[in-house]
Amino acid sequence: MGKASRRKGGTCACGSGRDRPACCGAFLDGAAAAPTAEALMRSRYAAFVEGREDYLLATWAPETRPESLMLEPDQRWLGLTIRATGAGGPEDREGWVEFVARSRVRGQGVRLHERSHFRREDGRWVYVDGEFPGA
Repeated sequence: MGKASRRKGGTCACGSGRDRPACCGAFLDGAAAAPTAEALMRSRYAAFVEGREDYLLATWAPETRPESLMLEPDQRWLGLTIRATGAGGPEDREGWVEFVARSRVRGQGVRLHERSHFRREDGRWVYVDGEFPGA
């Protein structure tokens, strides 16, 4: 997912409608850990919007995490829709989030539909992997 300015104020990129500091900003800035799998999913989307490779790698399970990411500098993120969730609550050990993220790269529309798997490790949620429904 592509780079954008690191915004510190304004509406959160995750689509919640809340201000960034009261939403994903606390997670992205290291002030708090996401309490649910959905909150982590939303903050990871916001990290893609902001070009935060550091946050994406830090919130990825070690066994599936790549050594580095090559974020598309020309990718403009247009929105995130959460389709469904399963488990992933404050007391759960695992969960999943199905989402659709829309973007545009050099004039071409891109739609990513994924069911992401998450796991809690040492009190923090991490992204494990994803599958592509209908693929």
